[in-house]
Amino acid sequence: MSGFLDLEGKRVLVTAGTKGAGAAVVSLFRELGAQVLTTARARPASLPEALFVEADLTTLEGCETVSEAARQRLGGTDIIVHMLGGSSAPGGGFAALTEDHWQQELSLNLLPAVRLDRLLVPEMAARGSGVVVHVTSIQSVMPLPEATTGYAAAKAALSAYSKALSKEVSPKGVRVVRVSPGWIETEASVHLAQRLAREAGTDLEGGKTIIMDALGGIPLGRPAKPEEVANLIAFLASGRAASITGSEYTIDGGTVPTV
Repeated sequence: MSGFLDLEGKRVLVTAGTKGAGAAVVSLFRELGAQVLTTARARPASLPEALFVEADLTTLEGCETVSEAARQRLGGTDIIVHMLGGSSAPGGGFAALTEDHWQQELSLNLLPAVRLDRLLVPEMAARGSGVVVHVTSIQSVMPLPEATTGYAAAKAALSAYSKALSKEVSPKGVRVVRVSPGWIETEASVHLAQRLAREAGTDLEGGKTIIMDALGGIPLGRPAKPEEVANLIAFLASGRAASITGSEYTIDGGTVPTV
């Protein structure tokens, strides 16, 4: 990998980089020579303190803390990878989503990227170079109405925002791209599969099948691995992708059934 991709000396901010695909991005970017700073609400013991800033990115104050840390510790940013996202909304369809649920979905899946970009991208544009990667979701084009309406809507908004940003700042030398994952086999998703397996009286593979069936099937027959998502993000952030901007790249094992 390092022979093909080179991120030597690049100053990189990765949000939500302490577990799952975010942790895989942090690990790969460091392997490729980048200076990396990541953030979450709490630092795991396995992550060196020098690589981490504690903040709640669902608040403006948290975003300001992180942007200032990027300036102080990295001297600015060459690459921003917005990994933060997720949902804790209940099932039950649209009527089950309260005002607070909607605000939580937007505060986690849309507004942190908007705020951090507003704080950091002008410096990239003034310098004439930079890359912004927004991690969206296939849910933005195939929401599951029982459980992901709010999450899907917030990710769709992130995608539209990202496209608009790319049109504005690409002429100034800042590339903006989107990565749209399907199901990623993270620790959390394995726990979900295990719980579903117990409820259905089956094994882990049976639990995974339940999730894949809920998505309408995955032609590849398995979820993506965090490292595979990191590989795509690293390529798009590198000079190998120098003419790519404003585009979205799906990594879902073929889950989305349309062209």
